[in-house]
Amino acid sequence: MDLVDRYGPWALVTGGSEGTGSAFVERLADAGMNCIIVARREAPLAALAERIRSRGVEVVTACIDLSASDAADQVIAAASEREVGLLITNAGAESNGSPFLDGTMENWESLVGVNIRTTMRLAHHFGQGMRARRRGGILLVGSGACYGGIGGISVYSGAKAFVLCFGEGLWAELREYGIHVLNLILVRTDTPAHRRNLERNGQAMPAGLASADDVARVGLEQLPHGPVYNWGQNNEEAGYAPSSPDTRRERILAIERNMRRQP
Repeated sequence: MDLVDRYGPWALVTGGSEGTGSAFVERLADAGMNCIIVARREAPLAALAERIRSRGVEVVTACIDLSASDAADQVIAAASEREVGLLITNAGAESNGSPFLDGTMENWESLVGVNIRTTMRLAHHFGQGMRARRRGGILLVGSGACYGGIGGISVYSGAKAFVLCFGEGLWAELREYGIHVLNLILVRTDTPAHRRNLERNGQAMPAGLASADDVARVGLEQLPHGPVYNWGQNNEEAGYAPSSPDTRRERILAIERNMRRQP
């Protein structure tokens, strides 16, 4: 699939300075897409931008705390009038590492801000342009924690559950306009952030982690086949989820057909 022809000249990636975010940016740049990269840490963001500019694409960087109440407004201002045809929301990892009552409300509200408020506002803004052009893509990077509450990451699992249902609803609403929407549901992935969390908690690096490069490659390949892809599984398999992506898709379509038959 030619990404520029299918989605347009510009992609916007949040959490794009390292790990899966930078892997997405690298692949998009190799495909000839210009990139708007948003991240909180300036040094790795600048290094990535310098690296991919050498491939002949345009790059815009923005250092933004995506948990801030006006984060989406800052991202939209950085994008300016550029035609963003592919939005990848990759920020939102769990870094608190504590049960709900042992953490601060400030930390939990920041986690909700990144995963829900900013994601929703970016999808609303850039989705409107995609709908008007009748093409585009929205890739929501999620976690297997979305499928049920987990002790120690209750806020994170709740936020990811919201994104899962939100993404499925967007897929249902936008597919008739030629817009691809995918929840890319990941398991544990080898990223710098994950390594830092393990080191902070005194845990060893486990075997069998997904690689960031594979995540980016497979995520872009699966984008036209939404609304859900569970990492490492065929779409007809439930695996670690309550139901398979194919089953979830059919449920959405069945509800849609039933609603159309209502008087």
